[in-house]
Amino acid sequence: MWVPSTPVTLVTAVAAVAGGVCIFKDYYSGPPYDRSVRADNRTIIITGANSGIGKAAAKDFAKRGAKVFMACRDVKKCEEQRRDIVLETNNKYVYCRPCDLASTASIREFVARFKGEEPHLHVLVNNAGVMEPPKGVTKDGFETQLGVNHLGHFLLTNLLLDTLKASAPSRVVVVSSSAHQRGRIHKQDLNMSENYDASAAYSQSKLANLLFARELGRRLLGTGVATIAVDPGLVDTDITRHMSMMKSVTRFFIYPLFWPFMKKPEIGGQTVVHAALDPKLKDCAGDYYVDMKKAEPSQEAQDFELAQWLWRVSEAWTKLDEHKQAIAKDTRN
Repeated sequence: MWVPSTPVTLVTAVAAVAGGVCIFKDYYSGPPYDRSVRADNRTIIITGANSGIGKAAAKDFAKRGAKVFMACRDVKKCEEQRRDIVLETNNKYVYCRPCDLASTASIREFVARFKGEEPHLHVLVNNAGVMEPPKGVTKDGFETQLGVNHLGHFLLTNLLLDTLKASAPSRVVVVSSSAHQRGRIHKQDLNMSENYDASAAYSQSKLANLLFARELGRRLLGTGVATIAVDPGLVDTDITRHMSMMKSVTRFFIYPLFWPFMKKPEIGGQTVVHAALDPKLKDCAGDYYVDMKKAEPSQEAQDFELAQWLWRVSEAWTKLDEHKQAIAKDTRN
């Protein structure tokens, strides 16, 4: 009787385990959003669209027939990805536009240009983000994560609200994460200039996303503009590039442990597409969705008074009224 050698048995076992892990990964990631739902005649802006979830969602929107504006800081990289999307989807209505969320001036310039080019906006996806970078500030002096993840999107959304309202039914999609559950708003040191902790600052910015979405939803009731907050889950993107464990040898041990539970960007992007296009979500007012299912955010994220406080502070810090007046003046001229 022939008995397979140990090396052959080992290879077979490894292959079986690897196959099982891949099957589990596909099952765990969940199904894609309904492919039959189209986005023809819809204009969509998505920030951070040159990589990860943003790129995947932008490509999916283009496949469904939307006119897509990729709002990105790195225009060269954006243009490279735009060409790939156009070639793959055969949709020529995909555009790159510079928009640095770490600069209120850049945001205002993006909005002014967009309004000069487009009369409608049906979906705004606030997707771009940064996670646990070294201590630093934006061009306007905001702590980097709060500035990019929350304040930049706060300003962008408010400067586009008139166009969103005029285009109703329309939507604002805010990409947050489960990290909001660990977050708290540091009222006495919102910029975390005294005691900076990268992880705490990230969690604060993700909680700010939820508070912003809920307050925005409340303010937009009856306007035809829906607001949906999305948690795409654990997705395998380069957003973790700043984390200390990803810069050391520990990544070779930690990453394989999490890999089976990490979604591909294409699947993570489906949660954004669902929030942007599902007809059932047309009346959402700051609702929170995890893996395309409505969920309950943290108690802190449901604090009505905290949401209003953060809104007022965000208005003041971003100088919202000044930017609105500047855009109105540019439009008249």
